[in-house]
Amino acid sequence: MAKNLKRYFVKSVIILALIHLAYFLYGYFTFEGIKKIDIYTEFYRFKFYDDVSISHFFVSGLFLLVFLIFLIRNHSRENYKGGNLLKIGICLLFISFLTFSFFVSYSFGMNAKLKSELSENDFNKDKKLLNVLNPFLYKYTSYTSEKLFNYENILYPKPYPVIKEVDTIEPGEYPITEDNYYSIDTIKVLTSTFDKTTSKADSIFEIMGFDKEQLHKRMISKRIIGDSTAIIFKSVPVHPEHDEDICIFLENQSLFNPVYGDSIDKQQYQAAVDRYKLLYNTKKDSLTYTFQKLDTLLKKYNIETNLIPKLLTQDAYHYRDNHGEPLNRIRNDFDRKALAEKFTTLDKLFYQPNYLHPNITTIYFAVIVIVWIFLFLFYILFNKKKV
Repeated sequence: MAKNLKRYFVKSVIILALIHLAYFLYGYFTFEGIKKIDIYTEFYRFKFYDDVSISHFFVSGLFLLVFLIFLIRNHSRENYKGGNLLKIGICLLFISFLTFSFFVSYSFGMNAKLKSELSENDFNKDKKLLNVLNPFLYKYTSYTSEKLFNYENILYPKPYPVIKEVDTIEPGEYPITEDNYYSIDTIKVLTSTFDKTTSKADSIFEIMGFDKEQLHKRMISKRIIGDSTAIIFKSVPVHPEHDEDICIFLENQSLFNPVYGDSIDKQQYQAAVDRYKLLYNTKKDSLTYTFQKLDTLLKKYNIETNLIPKLLTQDAYHYRDNHGEPLNRIRNDFDRKALAEKFTTLDKLFYQPNYLHPNITTIYFAVIVIVWIFLFLFYILFNKKKV
């Protein structure tokens, strides 16, 4: 391959790199902020919908036209063969790819500006706040759901969590049953020691108050770790329905949006601890202040809200202190769908940036290949001609 042709390819790549830089800066400086992000943010980048995609079409077409004219005019009729033609083909393929990927640089610029406006640390702090307050964010009708709100979801304080057991008091065609709850405990002993214990008199079971046979009946799971045996079992009876330090807001362990990379179980437990402290271990003002932070968060992400922290605190305390009363009123009005969509989209932009939408992947690479074949065949056609 002649030096002049190599220089031409290098100059073309430099020009394309400058255009990519321009699109990166365009994405960076035209990013409208997290308030404007929605579920379509990624999708529209790949459609003929805005100035990015439309300008991409014209810039790519103009560059290819000028590139081909100068290639044929100044660097053809060299009668290249074999390895040289292969190298030229590879260069043309690379240039074709760069010519049709300006929108990727635009997306990089947009993501760079996003992370300068909302750091990952701040994003995770917002997630943690929403996770702690998640049980306060449901519509009031959701509080009747036995799947969402039940005693088995309580993770804190001790003796929670508990496991439910339905006992039959009177069998028959219409049996009478009773719901009983037991705390979940773990015992870890040497396997050899456990195998030798047989009765309630043995020291291991004396501490628990029942013998090995009862333990097997109460066993939830058993796992052997090295030379030890870890047994999770139903321990003492618990009566959450009569527990004055338990309210409906503790009966939900769901996370609004988990922090990426952290253990889900640990996040659920920590959120439960923080929630309990807000309701039972701190002053009323602390809960109001936390709801104020929630209100600020909603406005920060441009979520429509009518939330009034003091009124929401009153509702939370009312249902905290009236355990048996059905929850039929809680003043937590905001656009739940928009908030969920916002955080789903931000999660993708932070941790699964999609620079090439699946809907256009096949078409995108097909266009690159077709254009490359056209350029390569056109060059070969003129390459064979003699001066």
